[in-house]
Amino acid sequence: MAGSASEYIQHHLQNLTYGKLPAGYERADGTILQETQWTMAHNATEASDMGFMALHVDSLGWSVALGVIFLFLFRLAAKRATSGQPGGLQNFVEVMVEFVDQSVKETFHGKNKVIAPLALTIFCWIFLMNLMDLVPVDFLPQLFHLMGLEYMKVVPTTDVNVTLGMSLSVFALIIFYSLKVKGIGGFMGELTLHPFSSDNLFLKILLVPVNFLLEGVSLIAKPISLALRLFGNLYAGELIFILIALLPFWAQWALSVPWAIFHILVITLQAFIFMMLTIVYLSMAHEDSH
Repeated sequence: MAGSASEYIQHHLQNLTYGKLPAGYERADGTILQETQWTMAHNATEASDMGFMALHVDSLGWSVALGVIFLFLFRLAAKRATSGQPGGLQNFVEVMVEFVDQSVKETFHGKNKVIAPLALTIFCWIFLMNLMDLVPVDFLPQLFHLMGLEYMKVVPTTDVNVTLGMSLSVFALIIFYSLKVKGIGGFMGELTLHPFSSDNLFLKILLVPVNFLLEGVSLIAKPISLALRLFGNLYAGELIFILIALLPFWAQWALSVPWAIFHILVITLQAFIFMMLTIVYLSMAHEDSH
């Protein structure tokens, strides 16, 4: 494990990375690879040298595991659902479903059976991923270190690749439904005839490049802002927990408990914001401009 404060912080911010290293590459332990090899990175330099195709195994693993937990709990509640005296799990699931359903009814103005389940999945999945930030920063990394894994980041939403992956999925849905509802002509008209328009045909044509630039930037900014907002808030929260862990034991409890209580609000709010913006963006995609 890491020694100095700087090494400790860098260690906790490093993902468990799997990728390809070229033949002739000198590894951290001095080994020179005789041929191209897919392997786990031994340090941050190796992870960086693996390039774009490298996989953050910890982020992917925890994302999938938490998604499975979400599906398992909700399926269990659905199978055990009763109309008489509901249990605690059923009450919780019903509250979550009603909360999301009400949010969709108030915000989404189109007709689409996918939106409510999508919103529920986004909120619960992101909340569970954010919730991992409340696990003591050394507990799981130390546990996996004993199992032979040097690095282990357990909060998927502190990895910009994860948040960007989710936001790009939402962006793909925005484009899909924009084309489906408005058609290619309507969608292109939305991008080229707004916000500036004119009754004069020549001026209208002249304004097309300006409108396309402004609307194009606005469209592309949606997934980027979604990803970076979630990543930035959770990354900052994780970093504060790591800094607190560097303090003497008595100071850790004095600071970590209040911060953890406050952070419960942050992780819930960030899941809610991501969900609501997704609903708003998809509602805008369903608004027919004709």
